[in-house]
Amino acid sequence: MYKIGKLALVCFAVLFLFSCNSNGQTKNKKDQKIKLEAPKGKAIAAFAAGCFWCTEHVFEEVFGVDSAVSGYAGGKTINPTYKTVSSETTGHAETTLVYYNPKIVSYQELVNVFFDSHDPTTLNRQGPDVGTSYRSAIFYLTEAEKQIITNTIKEISKTNRFKKAIVTEVSPLTAFYRAEEEHQNFVKGNPLNPYVRGISNPRFEQFKRTTKSRLKE
Repeated sequence: MYKIGKLALVCFAVLFLFSCNSNGQTKNKKDQKIKLEAPKGKAIAAFAAGCFWCTEHVFEEVFGVDSAVSGYAGGKTINPTYKTVSSETTGHAETTLVYYNPKIVSYQELVNVFFDSHDPTTLNRQGPDVGTSYRSAIFYLTEAEKQIITNTIKEISKTNRFKKAIVTEVSPLTAFYRAEEEHQNFVKGNPLNPYVRGISNPRFEQFKRTTKSRLKE
């Protein structure tokens, strides 16, 4: 289970410094609405697990994943921006669109990665990031995917893995908007960023220690 450091939870005086919302400047350009179609022989999946910098980083390290894109999904606002999504008025969640090879990694395995890499019991919050845009959610494309998600939640709920009930939203993926370029590959491109060093990296290391999923070398 993902545990956030005490500094991020109790030091409210530095919460601004250690929040996804406080880093990076939006250029206020219209985001790109991506076609929900995968290349031949590939597949796509969409996951929201708090700050998309962290979520993108996690999924890009999973064996069988070709790439991951940070963006927005789950709301009704057309062409949202980082600024409008952060205002908590669009209904969108920071979401990662994953392109993967289903012959190497299954959808079930990706769902497992999702639950391995964050706390799905905190409503509209992940670590220091608070608001509906940081909610735990999986956006499915098919009824088969929906069934996998609901079955996984049921199975996890039968165990003592989490002390509280899972609050992950399960909704159809109707649209996905690519986030501004400064948010793509943010963790790798900004290794000295305070949020990356204090939140993203520890979260990823915790994920690596607990997951049974195969990761890239």
